[in-house]
Amino acid sequence: MFSGVPVVAQQKGIQLGTMRLRVRSLALLSGLRIRHCRELWCRLQTRLGSRVAVALAWAGGDGMERKLIEDLGIPYYGISSGKLRRYFDPKNFSDPFRVVKGYFEAKKLLKKLKPNVVFSKGGFVSVPVVLAAKACKVPALIHESDMTPGLANKLCIPSAAKVCCNFPETVKCLPENKAVLTGTPIRQELLSGDAREGLKFCGFNAAKPVILVIGGSLGSVAVNHAVRSILPELLKDFQVIHLCGKDKLDASLNGTEGYVQFEYIKDELPDLFAAADLIISRAGANAICEISALAKPNILIPLSANASRGDQILNARSFERQGYSKVLEEESVNAQTLQSAIREVYENRQTYINAMKKSSHTDSIGRILSLIQECERK
Repeated sequence: MFSGVPVVAQQKGIQLGTMRLRVRSLALLSGLRIRHCRELWCRLQTRLGSRVAVALAWAGGDGMERKLIEDLGIPYYGISSGKLRRYFDPKNFSDPFRVVKGYFEAKKLLKKLKPNVVFSKGGFVSVPVVLAAKACKVPALIHESDMTPGLANKLCIPSAAKVCCNFPETVKCLPENKAVLTGTPIRQELLSGDAREGLKFCGFNAAKPVILVIGGSLGSVAVNHAVRSILPELLKDFQVIHLCGKDKLDASLNGTEGYVQFEYIKDELPDLFAAADLIISRAGANAICEISALAKPNILIPLSANASRGDQILNARSFERQGYSKVLEEESVNAQTLQSAIREVYENRQTYINAMKKSSHTDSIGRILSLIQECERK
């Protein structure tokens, strides 16, 4: 098994405003999701602009990720890794050997690139590379998106110099000298959406507020059903944009005034966020951090603990405690509870907006870059 490891390498110092990062090279590790590292790389490009010459490389397999990365003009290398599972699988007997193989491949790659700092976004591929970084005496920063560390990051924490995290509660369960509350790098294009363009794209007007429903890329049957069951009532006072997931469109609702549905939206998403007055969403760490950065009143419906390790529930409850969100657990979602939550959040929307605007980790990339500088100096 091969998995993704992007690497940013540059030869001189990095000028960031009045701060200069003397980093000869910087390795970025993605783990399971390409977009994590791609987003961070885009933020680095935005902040650093043309003031620094960088070369970006990615190590991974021969699947979809190879094409996505090579389309960006990024060199691609292969690193072996085994998936870390908490359940029985025959591959549990062979994958540890893949991790060992990946460890030696990562050592070879790090010696070739000679990075000063490694940054890991987690995932099973991060384990051999972070361990190799320690062996090569290269400081490693890791980022934990969820409130409780995943298995890969738990294995990496002893080898890490610093651990970046999203939630105040996470700091308490990490080594005191390593934990830093940074938040998550946010896709900057989401912050520049045009509400008028979003309304125009949906065929809406400004007469009624807009609810944006996001059920995840695969869609949530429970969320989709609950929203559609109260649609006649919702449309009396709201307009609804429904991102319902692959193969989850309901043809009988096509042409309904004040309601549009899409399987997936990419380029227009910033405009739809801008047009939204209230968001209903799953509670993945990256999604809710983006909602918080946009200061959009929201209702979070976390993935059930029966279908996950419960991280979305913990994420959502943390945001609720901080006054950012209203939480409905999936088992309790029905027409009545959802309609009641929508009314409550919309009526108190300014309270939620004020709480999110007071968030202390709005400049996540700046904090991460500062940590990179600290590690490089040591």
